[in-house]
Amino acid sequence: MDDGITVGTLLVATPQLDDPNFRRTVVLVVEHDGDGGTLGVVLNRPTEVPVDRVLPPWAELVTGPSVVFQGGPVALDNALALARLPGEDEPLGWRALDGEPAVARVGLVDLDAPPALLAPELLQLRVFAGYAGWGAGQLVGEIEDGAWYLVTAEAGDVFAAEPERLWQQVLRRQAGDLAFVSTFPDDPTLN
Repeated sequence: MDDGITVGTLLVATPQLDDPNFRRTVVLVVEHDGDGGTLGVVLNRPTEVPVDRVLPPWAELVTGPSVVFQGGPVALDNALALARLPGEDEPLGWRALDGEPAVARVGLVDLDAPPALLAPELLQLRVFAGYAGWGAGQLVGEIEDGAWYLVTAEAGDVFAAEPERLWQQVLRRQAGDLAFVSTFPDDPTLN
């Protein structure tokens, strides 16, 4: 059964999702197995922790802002990185996401690899602490309950220059009524 969730697509939190871990987040799906669950990375939660404090060898390669992003509520003491590369080569230390064409040249970086291995190949790099995870069927249930919109990613989403505006930007470019959701107030009771 096709649940519509694929690697490389975005999960955009609906205004009804009030879980503080995911309120107004944009999550890139990095792994999905209908039987095994789903892993994603929150793209729009920069922290104030500079990358050079936790991963000094990678700091000069990071796309601004040069801070660690909170990738989700799971395993916050572990880091992972996403990088975009040009061309067709797959250098050591980088694994492409098998997903939508818009993010086909985005992949996961092995942060234990020497940065010099990847430095000449990198167009963009972002570091995340933790990830978002769902057990088998859990995410499908949340989508059916109206917690997430499932939308197509664009290449610039992962490395947005203004990550705090990504939720609105992704929604605004959608067709039909979904674009209007981008104007939903933070607190509708004050409207």
